[in-house]
Amino acid sequence: MKKTVLMLFVGLLSLGMYAQETAKIEFKSETIDYGEIERGSDGVRVFEFTNTGDAPLVISNVRSSCGCTIPKKPEEPIMPGKTGKIEVKYDTNRVGPIRKAITVTSNADTPTKVLKIKGTVKSPGAK
Repeated sequence: MKKTVLMLFVGLLSLGMYAQETAKIEFKSETIDYGEIERGSDGVRVFEFTNTGDAPLVISNVRSSCGCTIPKKPEEPIMPGKTGKIEVKYDTNRVGPIRKAITVTSNADTPTKVLKIKGTVKSPGAK
């Protein structure tokens, strides 16, 4: 009898855990392609996302794979159904290929997401 009651209690407890509200982050695109851009041009791009969950989404950290890329996270929680933006600024004074990763940490059901930027910075007048 005790085992049956214990099993029933554990089952109900686990059901309650699945019923909890969670935030979900869905990006419009997880990769931004700069294409070919000239040295010194505007290196700012924006990753747009939506909180498709049923709890406020809090982005706790956004970091880049190198110092040449500076990400900026939203400071306020993103409410369910609302959209937010993560701004990324790449140093376009560095000529050559762009292949960088931006790691986003949040309270979403998938707590870590990796976003990517790619492209090529050309010298002015280069063909």
